[in-house]
Amino acid sequence: MSEVNDKSGLKIDHLGVAVRSIAQARQFYEALGLAVTAEETVEHERVHTAMLPIGESRIELLEATDEASTIAKFIGRRGEGLHHIALQVPDIESAFAEMQRRGVLLVAGKIQRGAGGHRYFFVHPASAGGVLVELVEAE
Repeated sequence: MSEVNDKSGLKIDHLGVAVRSIAQARQFYEALGLAVTAEETVEHERVHTAMLPIGESRIELLEATDEASTIAKFIGRRGEGLHHIALQVPDIESAFAEMQRRGVLLVAGKIQRGAGGHRYFFVHPASAGGVLVELVEAE
């Protein structure tokens, strides 16, 4: 078996899972032996988050704090489930500039701050094979 030589500097930061209730959803993950290490409300996204570390990554539970939020709309259309994949990049400014240079469709025209103070931006599913991808700055 050959060794994969990934020089991109990317890694999976977290998987975002939209849920109706973090309190209810976390019971399943805790039954698996995972533990919530951080909870936070991100006001501008109108979402409450809970992070569960798993290996070198995390699962992020996302609960809407407002019926007009993106997460509430997502659950209304599709039900609970995988909302996005977040990839950690070594340099968020360079990644943002490269996506713009290549004409990648972005959800917002700027880098934002989210849970834990991390800087991020979202790539629209139309540019990522139907998957909402979040690019997050490495810590």
